[in-house]
Amino acid sequence: MDMLGQDVAIVARPVEFTWSYGDGTSLGPQTAAGGPLPQDRWGEKTLTSHVYAQTGDFPVVLTTHFQGTYSVNGGPPLPIPGQGSFSSPPQTVSVWRSITRNYADTCLQNPQGQGCPGVAPPPP
Repeated sequence: MDMLGQDVAIVARPVEFTWSYGDGTSLGPQTAAGGPLPQDRWGEKTLTSHVYAQTGDFPVVLTTHFQGTYSVNGGPPLPIPGQGSFSSPPQTVSVWRSITRNYADTCLQNPQGQGCPGVAPPPP
């Protein structure tokens, strides 16, 4: 960039990350940013995993902390003191809970079986 007639180059690199999970808990700052897992690995614990105690919609925010250097007119890189921190817009995560059960017969074969109309579900 041109600043007051001088060619100034700025390099910023992410050095730490802080996750705010929207339920009052956070993780970080830490050096692992996290990232998506392929569908066949869903449920695998990662460095940024979080277990929600309740169901609901939660605003998750990632704050990235940067350190940088600058140089003027192609000179040596000089450190920029401190860190800059930038937060993502909140991303809503919907947390659901489900129960799966397997049954040996259909409601036609056993109208009193679990999951059939008029039959109370078993306690979780």
